[in-house]
Amino acid sequence: MAHLRRDAKEHTSPGCYIFFSVFFLHYETNLLYIWFNWSAVDALRAIRGSLSDPLGRLDNWNRGDPCGGNWSRVICYNVTASDGYFHVRQLELLRLNLSGTLAPELGQLSRMKIMDFMWNSIGGSIPKEVGNITSLELLLLNGNQLTGSLPEEIGFVPNLNRIQIDQNHISGSIPKSFANLNKTEHFHMNNNSLSGQIPPELSRLPSLVHLLLDNNNLSGYLPPELSQLPKLLIVQLDNNNFSGSSIPSSYGNITTLLKLSLRNCSLEGPALDASGIPQLGYLDISWNQLTGPIPSGKLASNITTIDLSHNRLNGSIPGSFSGLPNLQRLSMENNNLDGSVPSDVWRNIDFSGNRSLILDFHNNALTILANPLTPPANVTILLSGNPICTSQNQLNISQYCQSTSVVVPGGSTNNDTLCPPCSTDLPHENILRSPIPCLCAIPLHVDYRLKSPGFWDFVPYEAEFQHYLSSGLSLSSYQLEVSTFMWEEGPRLKMNLKLFPNNTALFNSGEVLRLRDMFTGWLITDSDIFGPYELIDFIPGWYENVLPRRTKSSLTTGATVGIVIAAFAAAAILSSLITLIILRRHSSQISKRRNAKKIQMKIDGVKDLTFEELSNSTSNFSDSALIGQGGYGKVYRGILADGTGAAVKRTQQGSLQGSEEFFTEIELLSRLHHRNLVSLVGYCDEDNEQMLVYEYMPNGNLRDHLSAQAKEALSFPMRLRIALGSSRGILYLHTEADPPIYHRDIKSSNILLDSKFVAKVADFGLSRLAPLPAMEGVAPGHVSTVVKGTPGYLDPEYFLTHNLTDKSDVYSLGVVFLELLTGMQPISHGKNLVREVVAANQSGMILSVVDTRMG
Repeated sequence: MAHLRRDAKEHTSPGCYIFFSVFFLHYETNLLYIWFNWSAVDALRAIRGSLSDPLGRLDNWNRGDPCGGNWSRVICYNVTASDGYFHVRQLELLRLNLSGTLAPELGQLSRMKIMDFMWNSIGGSIPKEVGNITSLELLLLNGNQLTGSLPEEIGFVPNLNRIQIDQNHISGSIPKSFANLNKTEHFHMNNNSLSGQIPPELSRLPSLVHLLLDNNNLSGYLPPELSQLPKLLIVQLDNNNFSGSSIPSSYGNITTLLKLSLRNCSLEGPALDASGIPQLGYLDISWNQLTGPIPSGKLASNITTIDLSHNRLNGSIPGSFSGLPNLQRLSMENNNLDGSVPSDVWRNIDFSGNRSLILDFHNNALTILANPLTPPANVTILLSGNPICTSQNQLNISQYCQSTSVVVPGGSTNNDTLCPPCSTDLPHENILRSPIPCLCAIPLHVDYRLKSPGFWDFVPYEAEFQHYLSSGLSLSSYQLEVSTFMWEEGPRLKMNLKLFPNNTALFNSGEVLRLRDMFTGWLITDSDIFGPYELIDFIPGWYENVLPRRTKSSLTTGATVGIVIAAFAAAAILSSLITLIILRRHSSQISKRRNAKKIQMKIDGVKDLTFEELSNSTSNFSDSALIGQGGYGKVYRGILADGTGAAVKRTQQGSLQGSEEFFTEIELLSRLHHRNLVSLVGYCDEDNEQMLVYEYMPNGNLRDHLSAQAKEALSFPMRLRIALGSSRGILYLHTEADPPIYHRDIKSSNILLDSKFVAKVADFGLSRLAPLPAMEGVAPGHVSTVVKGTPGYLDPEYFLTHNLTDKSDVYSLGVVFLELLTGMQPISHGKNLVREVVAANQSGMILSVVDTRMG
């Protein structure tokens, strides 16, 4: 290695350092693009283009690095994937007042885990391409205006945990393919227009916990097979039309079930015997056409709500409803029940504190009062509409025979305090339960909803809820305050929460981001009693302007630039001479190019070959003659009739050009003559066949000789000659070709080696003509074009602006020089060549990346 250090001193010139410094400072704001999957940027722009953003929340989705913290609500992985790129992990577009549609390009974000478009006004259908996001775990589309049917393709997303599409206008049936979602725990599809039969195939889902399909147009029968779901906790199917169907008796054997709600489903037959469900906490089968007696089996001791109202049930009220210690509501109204009024349902219930009990028996046929009614004060009994109320005065039950309705209570925090008001210069509030008296702090606000709670009255559970949620958020209990709560249709419980910092006036920004991630990532463990939750809004409020941009790296842009400059200075062992040649000749050649006049193009020395000739030369295009393949087609080694070796590039059917366009390309290529360019020797243009014939390069391409599998490594002098030769070929294209040409796809596999290892630049299939001078004699300096090229070699500025310049090729050539220096590929097995050189230089180990096989 000593001679490498000596050569570095001899060959590194001030001009080289100036070149690299100017070059990379020019790209300093875009360096991270080297490590971001550029095709995903196009996808993000397409996603942005399909949305209407009246508040301009996504205006910065057109500049900088999506994973560098500059693109709002785009969150990336902190490390690169196996392809060497950073990838989008999460789109967090919650409540941004967006409309428009969801773009099919979402499917190109193949490593995304969380897709969150909740609470906007987005219309159109869900793109089937979402099924291509194999890493997707959370599909969060609720609260929009989506229409159309559910794509079958979603049923093949192997890691999907949560489908949350409720509160849209989605129609059609539930795809049977959803039975393949082995990791899905949450089906939240309520409040749509889904129709048809619930697929019995869903019984194969091994992980399903919550099945929320209420408020749709589902019909057919209730599949008995759902009782086979091994982890099912909640079934909520209210307000569908299962006309003529009965409740399968097998539902009484779902031993895991916590809540069963089948309200207003047009069900017939007997009431379900739920006494075999050991943990059942909530049973609602009201507003159906159920008949027969009420099953007499004892229900689970933790049940809070039993609603059998508005059916056609008859017989007496079983005594098994007595002694249920957690019961809050027993609703039997509007049936045909007769016999005695229960007089001890409240037995074993502790009414201390704020516990209450509602017993609603009105509009039945109850006639007997076996024992006097002496309930505790917190018990409400409703008997109006029963025959027994005709004797209410004699039986002393008149207070129970009044026509009254009971509304489930909402509530708000009592803010009464003896503390002085907080200062008003900032939005401080008193932390009511803080261990430090009268502590003022700035809270975070969260709008939150319990989607299927397991109780009728929240008040007795408020303290338990505060403990549950604060623990789930890793906060002390006093840091969480339920500011208000109110019941909504469902029933669902909406609440406004305040989160306070821990014994200080302010959250630090990292804690705000952590809490937001807990809510938006659904990282709070579900509770049996509180059921599934949903985030309606996370409101940073005052903290909005102090939150840092999300980023993956602790390096500043300036530090990154410095590291890259230093690393490339080390690479000057190979590149200094080439750089100086380009710098010295570039200005004079530009003048020559701009003053040149167009001349008539003629084919000179290019053979017009027939398909038969080329077929014979390649043994009928046999696989044994195949030496390469790309997007354009295949390349075969052939021997022409005069014995000359040739490389035959056969264009595949989808890439054929018109004859005039093809002939124009041949004319252009025929005039490119340079020792370091692969020469065109012939062509074929027959029906459905277009082929270009180049001189054959017996030593293959540079990439193969740099690989670890190469039989003989290239020496340092050989590598230097290859670098010089390839740079001369590119310099010719830029400054001496008429018209000048930008290559657009310079890479080591496009640098071929002849029998004497002379480097020749190949493959101009992606090339573009450089700009010609305008009438005033000044060229624009770039060509606007669709980005083409190979990841790892792509010029960041070209990628950002779509403006192709000669510097774009020079950048790609610089990456090839690093390959010559290190032997590494630009991207391989999760390693990025530029990043590896940066890391080596940062650790003072720059020579550790030099290819020791150079001798």
